[in-house]
Amino acid sequence: MQMYTDGAQCTANFVFTDAAGSTYVGYAAHCAGKGAATDTNGCDAASLPLGTRVTFVEGGSLLTEGTEVGHGTLAYSSWLTMQKNGERDDNACAYNDFALVKVDAADASKVNPSVPFWGGPVALNTTGTAAGDTVYSYGNSSLRAGLTQLSPKQGTSLGSEGEGWSHPVYTVSPGVPGDSGSAFLDAEGNALGALSTLAIAPLAGSNGVGDLAHELGYAQQHGGIAGLALVPGTEPFSPLL
Repeated sequence: MQMYTDGAQCTANFVFTDAAGSTYVGYAAHCAGKGAATDTNGCDAASLPLGTRVTFVEGGSLLTEGTEVGHGTLAYSSWLTMQKNGERDDNACAYNDFALVKVDAADASKVNPSVPFWGGPVALNTTGTAAGDTVYSYGNSSLRAGLTQLSPKQGTSLGSEGEGWSHPVYTVSPGVPGDSGSAFLDAEGNALGALSTLAIAPLAGSNGVGDLAHELGYAQQHGGIAGLALVPGTEPFSPLL
């Protein structure tokens, strides 16, 4: 599903809930950023405020605006939270790129927690990845002109960096602008993370995937959303292209 924030398009990753039973959809914090694409340090990059409206769309492309299927409100941003807390951990500042949109109550019943095409997530990955591990993703960039055949991606992790906060990966095809925020699953179908960056150097064509266990843990500790938790998919994980 595509998510539009003040005109910028990103891709949804996973579904979350809280103690009150509210429904949240995750994407990258930089999807609500106000600066340039190179502004990736969440401890000083500008962001739209909490409460910003977000629109959920299907089928958006350069040729069509697509179909609006729901709305929500920016309820958590790792960038805003780190800035409020005066975060000083360099790895958190560089890689904690996670936000939650609280789905309007009228639209919550439309949300399916399963990752398109692959199914899952089975659970939360808490161990990261090693070099050579298989990963799976589903991007939904409007730049693909509606060619959904290019949305499912299978690839390989290059391991971890930033003390486990991020995982560089290669996929066929690589993530492009508009895929930001999209879900990554590990080889067992567990929620690994979300697409954060497209690398030019030193690993040209690779993508940086923020580690969801780190990012969700930070949100649970500092985000002020009681009982925040990942919702498993209702469709079984099926790693077949």
